[in-house]
Amino acid sequence: MTEEQKTSVLSVDGLTKDYPGVRAVDNVTFSIQNSVVHCLVGENGAGKSTLVKMLTGALAPTAGAMTVNGKAYVPTSPQEAREGGIATLFQELHVVDELTVLENLTLGMEKSRFGFFVKSDLEDRVTQTLATIEPAIDPAARVSTLSVAQKQIVEIARAASSGANIIIMDEPTAALSEREVERLFTVIRRLRENNVTVIYISHKLDEIFELGDTVTVMRDGKHITTCPLSDVDGRAELIEMMIGRTVFQSYSPRGKIGEKVVLKAEGLNTKLLKNVSFDIKEGEIIGFYGLVGAGKTEVARALFGADSFDGKVTFHGKPGGRTPKEAIAKGIALVPEERRTQGLFTSLTIRENVPVMNLPRVTQNGVFKAEDVRTAAQEFVTQLGIATSSIEKHTEKLSGGNQQKVVLAKCLFSQADLLLLDEPTRGVDVGAKTEIYEIIKDLANEGNAVAVFSSELEEVLGICDRVFLMFDGCLQEEIENGPNVDIAHILNVVTGGQDEDAR
Repeated sequence: MTEEQKTSVLSVDGLTKDYPGVRAVDNVTFSIQNSVVHCLVGENGAGKSTLVKMLTGALAPTAGAMTVNGKAYVPTSPQEAREGGIATLFQELHVVDELTVLENLTLGMEKSRFGFFVKSDLEDRVTQTLATIEPAIDPAARVSTLSVAQKQIVEIARAASSGANIIIMDEPTAALSEREVERLFTVIRRLRENNVTVIYISHKLDEIFELGDTVTVMRDGKHITTCPLSDVDGRAELIEMMIGRTVFQSYSPRGKIGEKVVLKAEGLNTKLLKNVSFDIKEGEIIGFYGLVGAGKTEVARALFGADSFDGKVTFHGKPGGRTPKEAIAKGIALVPEERRTQGLFTSLTIRENVPVMNLPRVTQNGVFKAEDVRTAAQEFVTQLGIATSSIEKHTEKLSGGNQQKVVLAKCLFSQADLLLLDEPTRGVDVGAKTEIYEIIKDLANEGNAVAVFSSELEEVLGICDRVFLMFDGCLQEEIENGPNVDIAHILNVVTGGQDEDAR
């Protein structure tokens, strides 16, 4: 063990995580000192989430070792991680609105004997911790009456009360207003003053420079550097460390894009989206690129009628659908981000899944035309290269890539003129990705309009004709794809940089 590891509050040594055919985290080694705000940054897919899951006991490392507070650390669950000194705040709040603040603070930490709670100093301890962090919150208040920022502070107080001296915060400002962000930063600085180390994960680089003391950069599952933020020469140098490579770009201009506008969105507003406007032309592939919380999925759901919105959507010159049923009837289909829970009936076979978005095509007087269903399913298995022994195979037994192809088959069977593809290749292998990209290009070449919503820069630059850059619910910039695309500029925009900073 090095001298630095002996004095650190957390150290990881050769940490590695393998999945079949993929190394998500590759021999990562670094240390974090006590009482600092330590930032963890990297592009989507850099390995940050996998690293955090190992730190919190949600995943077991394939190789490597961890040390917390000078002791060997091998958590097998988040509860063990908390007992070992590490607590985590995720983007989704884990509070119970129906309980009071005090009841939330003590939840899961109550002492009991023979099934009955016994009196302890727990309530006094958590109340004192809350008062130290944010005295304005009343312990007797019902959590449902608090703002999102105040609920986060309750979670922070609960983590600190548990004895954890390392708190991991994953994108904590995603749902906060500017004023609430300032309040959260005050709380984080107060934690630091009270000898708590905060590991802060954010795609918003301005937050990193404002709040952080040190930074760890990850790229392609590897540790690139750990250093004081004072040694980093601004956003440009940090972005360069995050990229560190040439993004593979296989895009070649296509000559089949029409002039006819298929869909036009004007001033879309939701809880997250802010005045988003764009259009999609016949035979065009457009891409929406942004990081976590940018609003990509929200755009897709609004166009599909899955989320209500203010603004105007016209499709072929007529009002778009305000519900998924209306959208499908008008010719809009969505491949959702969560294919297993939202895109497939996993208990049904391939044959049974394919026709569900356009049942009138295979029914007559309310009766299924069984032969038409079988023929359609078999045609899509052949056309999309779905690897299966039979169309009667249940989709839950297919690989991720083949499940995604079945979802695509459903959308194609619906005879949609516009396909919305939300993270179309997430969780599929390289071979399946290539096949899906070819399917997307073929669809566009046949005159279909396609919108790809992706957090993979290589994906949108590889297949999309135009790319819309999103940050914090806003469409920041439109990029015409081509060989002269400035990758650093794109990363600057989607991490909250101002245009003039990148020019």
